[in-house]
Amino acid sequence: MNFKFEDSKPIWKPANPSFTAVERFRRSINSKHGLHLKDYHDLHRYSVESYTFWLDLWEFLGIISSVPPKKVFEEGYIPEVPRWFPEARLNYAENLLSRRDDGICCTASGESGVVRHISWRELNEMVRQMARALRHHGLEKGDRVAAIINNTPTAIVICLAVASIGGIYSSTATDMGTQGLLDRYRQIKPKFVFAETEVQYAGKVINLVSKISDVVRDLQSHGLQHAIVLPSLVSGKEFAVPGSSSLARFLSADDGGALTFEQLPFGQPLYILYSSGTSGPPKCIVHSAGGVLMQGKKECHLNLGMGPGDTYFQYTTTGWMMWTFVMAVLANGARTIVYDGSPFYPDVRTYLKFVSDQNCSGLGTSPRFLAEIQGQGIHPREIASFEALKTLMVTGAVLTSPLFKWAQSAFGERVHVISTSGGTDICTGFVAGCPSLPVYPGEIQVKSLGMKVEVFDAEGNNIEHTGVAGELVCTRPHISLPVKFWGDESGAKFRDTYYSTYPGVWRQGDFIVVNPKTKGILVLGRSDGVLNPSGVRFGSGEIYNVLEQFTKEVDDYLCVGQRRPQDKDERVLLFLKMRNGKKLENRLVEQIKAAIRKALSARHVPSFIFQVEDIPYTVNGKRIEIAVKQIVSGSNLKPSGTVANPESLQLYYKYRDLETTAKPKL
Repeated sequence: MNFKFEDSKPIWKPANPSFTAVERFRRSINSKHGLHLKDYHDLHRYSVESYTFWLDLWEFLGIISSVPPKKVFEEGYIPEVPRWFPEARLNYAENLLSRRDDGICCTASGESGVVRHISWRELNEMVRQMARALRHHGLEKGDRVAAIINNTPTAIVICLAVASIGGIYSSTATDMGTQGLLDRYRQIKPKFVFAETEVQYAGKVINLVSKISDVVRDLQSHGLQHAIVLPSLVSGKEFAVPGSSSLARFLSADDGGALTFEQLPFGQPLYILYSSGTSGPPKCIVHSAGGVLMQGKKECHLNLGMGPGDTYFQYTTTGWMMWTFVMAVLANGARTIVYDGSPFYPDVRTYLKFVSDQNCSGLGTSPRFLAEIQGQGIHPREIASFEALKTLMVTGAVLTSPLFKWAQSAFGERVHVISTSGGTDICTGFVAGCPSLPVYPGEIQVKSLGMKVEVFDAEGNNIEHTGVAGELVCTRPHISLPVKFWGDESGAKFRDTYYSTYPGVWRQGDFIVVNPKTKGILVLGRSDGVLNPSGVRFGSGEIYNVLEQFTKEVDDYLCVGQRRPQDKDERVLLFLKMRNGKKLENRLVEQIKAAIRKALSARHVPSFIFQVEDIPYTVNGKRIEIAVKQIVSGSNLKPSGTVANPESLQLYYKYRDLETTAKPKL
């Protein structure tokens, strides 16, 4: 079934496209190779047809190395994952700390309202001190260092110190439960753990000593040698945890030696991130230093236009892949902002004013945040001018067309509003924004450079030019393919996860469609959660797009398919969380059904619409559709530590026994 695209005009056009970094890159390739690439789409075609592109990118980005690359790749441990730039030697931290001047590289703030600025010179010294202490306590290349930590400068310092030595860094947010932490860290067996002991979120002070004590005690039987507890940023207190050291005591081992950067292979493991599945132990995804460095620097500079003199603020926890983007900002010589706490405390107006007051030229946020301020009737430019803001990047979920238009209007016509989509699996984006091309509402502008993204049907045919939705696949290797899953030395689990559906082709698990006219991309939801009533396949994002009309009454929503053994066909269930404790009235139900029927078709209208008290989310802020689909279809799911609000899943079990009426058996 063909997707219904909006017949709309661009809502944003670049004022000076030829001055953008991506256009300078295109011209440099033309000059270097005698080519005639006329626009971004030609540049993308070159980037996925010639592996020389990656050498061009290395040179343009100014990657610092002791041994430059000669060969692009050679055979890897499995056929699908090559070894990139095998002769090259470099260090991730050295590339991020190339500036040592008194310019501001990092600004830290949070719910307290206190603002702290750190210069490049100060950051280098903080990393030097941490690295010397880590070396003294025995950190060696390949050792794992874990951190249970908020988004603060200390997290940046630990990460860069570990990277300077060749260790592997893995962090989680402080709100993750004990089991979720152990599900991750038992697998990777960290030699060091850094941990917060007291945090504040939404105005509440939370003591973590008991949880951290349990984690440290457990991990001591899984290879842990050093636990370091951090002083509270709330009260300034230092809380004792059995078997641990204070940060001050740990750093006292600094011998005053210089900060040195181990010269390592491009594919040296740097980060371990985790899949956001909702049942069973998460997969431990190992990312290379070189891949994360180049992809992050590319996205930040070419797609967002960030460079020296810019300030970028990505609101994120340390457990989300977007935290690595905080580091990518530093790699481009720009200032990064780290924020510790809730954007809604003391209120969202204070948060928005902070963004403007800090002269952020780039802001990274989520559709959920935008929907919330829209639903509250807040108009950002009535609060502050946002004079410096030039790019608003929205990721983490589907940015619907109505919300896209609202964001453009709310932040101003000169602001480049972009939507992106990628994944923890690749630590970058498959599709992204482009500052040299127009923006159409609801559409992601382009495929990322070097990423050969296509749309496949179930038989593996490329259908992207038909306007029909299908699977997002990547048919050519790229530099940020994961090194491996930790503990999966043969690669069997890795290949089964990404390459089993289409042999030799990476399947991301997203359901997308390409607009044949604009070449823009729409992500319609997770392909595992594709709705398929009566053989009509569509994504939950299409339903969410319509629901944006009702945000004054509806606070949140979740749309899933239900298919049980006794059912001949799948039916669609729509769950609504109402705003301000309102009750879902039949009037609103009928209005929603009529709006879906008008915008999409009668076959898109959900069979049932229910009011629920809560919508389940992962700790990374993504709606959990697949687990709810499993529950309403009869599964007795046990949530893992990746569910931020696991108690919410219990609300959906009563919907398994639906018959033909709209009331569940309680």
